Amino acid sequence: MIQIKPVSDLRNKFTEIEKIVNTGEPVYLTKNGYGSMVVLSLEAYSKLIDGVDAALDEADYAALEDDRRYTHEAVFTNLRGRIND
Repeated sequence: MIQIKPVSDLRNKFTEIEKIVNTGEPVYLTKNGYGSMVVLSLEAYSKLIDGVDAALDEADYAALEDDRRYTHEAVFTNLRGRIND
């Protein structure tokens, strides 16, 4: 079940929020009735970003090995063409 709490609970009911995130579920915090932030356990956050650093390192290495550069217009024109075909 989605857990939505006011941001003040982070201070006032930290232990309760900690128990929820330790089950692997995120807690969505609101401020003045609007979404403000999400609290995750370290394990859940690690799963979320798993592989991102490696992919970025691979992209940096590929950029060093290849001197081709594209403008953002060229990239998005190419993407739009692929999507629309």
